[in-house]
Amino acid sequence: MQIQETGFEGLIVLQPKLYKDERGTFLESWNQDAFKRLNLDISFVQDNQSVSHENVLRGLHFQRDPHGQGKLVRVTRGSALDVVVDLRSQSKTFGKHFKLKLSSEQGNMLWIPAGFAHGFLSLENQTVFQYKCDALYHPKSEECLLWNDPKLKIDWGVKNPMVSSKDLQGKLFQHLSI
Repeated sequence: MQIQETGFEGLIVLQPKLYKDERGTFLESWNQDAFKRLNLDISFVQDNQSVSHENVLRGLHFQRDPHGQGKLVRVTRGSALDVVVDLRSQSKTFGKHFKLKLSSEQGNMLWIPAGFAHGFLSLENQTVFQYKCDALYHPKSEECLLWNDPKLKIDWGVKNPMVSSKDLQGKLFQHLSI
């Protein structure tokens, strides 16, 4: 497992070793001992999966403290543009975003610690997106940051993505009480 720093404290890209042969590919996406060796001593309590059509945008979601969730995210079919926004007011990257293309072909993953809003844009039909979470879903703590907030200047690469009515009601960054 290789890790790549992102410039955001705690946010890292993980690249498992891919084994390919005439049968296909194999990768180890989670190994508690390997993650501990990378100083990622994480206990996961919930797995989530979504399947999305091309140009579906989900997010930018987060849970307020004390119910913040860290997420290990990856795509197991297709590809997605993954985007996070740092909501940690004491962070030097507060209010900035990071984006990365995740794909089943590449097998790459992103560890997103608590304190980030998270969303993604499905780049292919039937894209399967999986999350391993270190805290349970807590509906009363859930919030949504508006995906196209002009202050954030996120280039999603599409003009009219398919967005849920709930996500269209997301808050502007300037109106979050963090």
